[in-house]
Amino acid sequence: MDVFVSQFLNVEIIAQAWPLLLRGLGMTALLCAAVIPLGLVGGLLVALVCLSRHRAVRWPAFVLVDFFRAVPPLVLLIFIYAGLPFAGIRPSPFVAVCVAFLLNTGAYYGEIYRAGIESIGKGQWEAARSTGLTAGQTLTWVIIPQAVRNVLPDLVSNTVEVVKLTSIASVVALPELLYSADMARSLTYNPSPIVAAAAIYLALLWPCVRLLSRLEHRVGR
Repeated sequence: MDVFVSQFLNVEIIAQAWPLLLRGLGMTALLCAAVIPLGLVGGLLVALVCLSRHRAVRWPAFVLVDFFRAVPPLVLLIFIYAGLPFAGIRPSPFVAVCVAFLLNTGAYYGEIYRAGIESIGKGQWEAARSTGLTAGQTLTWVIIPQAVRNVLPDLVSNTVEVVKLTSIASVVALPELLYSADMARSLTYNPSPIVAAAAIYLALLWPCVRLLSRLEHRVGR
């Protein structure tokens, strides 16, 4: 037991690594503040394009959505960060992560929004238009709010996954939480900082998971 504690729950080593972990947590928070809004807004635009009446617009959008949902985000990130320099484009680690996440999460958010919009009956459109609202006003003020409410648990669930997915940014040497914890591990020759990083992720995401359960229960009723 003493060996386990000294190797995985070494409080002294965690205390030494704490400043580095906090800096990594700050970068993770900054990354989430960038990629989550990008994904939400990009996903809404993707959904609207996929719902277009014009096949020439709709079908290419479906193909791209399926493509970016099928490609592993890690592969996409490595391609953007390490592949684009061969074409003369050299994004920073932060920009590469943001672009990769926008393409990947935007596709998933788009499918969630599309399902929500399609769940609204035509009667809602007709009732809103009968009051004098334009098509754009109907979509903005009547349809989208109801659609978001219908798929809110799915949006929250996907957002939790995005937060967990930020850990792959460590492969491009972006000093987020996991990368910082791994650096501390390499300096101390002890995995306790990794355990501390896992505990931080748990503390951050556990309330979101509980909120998701409550939302699912409320929507189910």
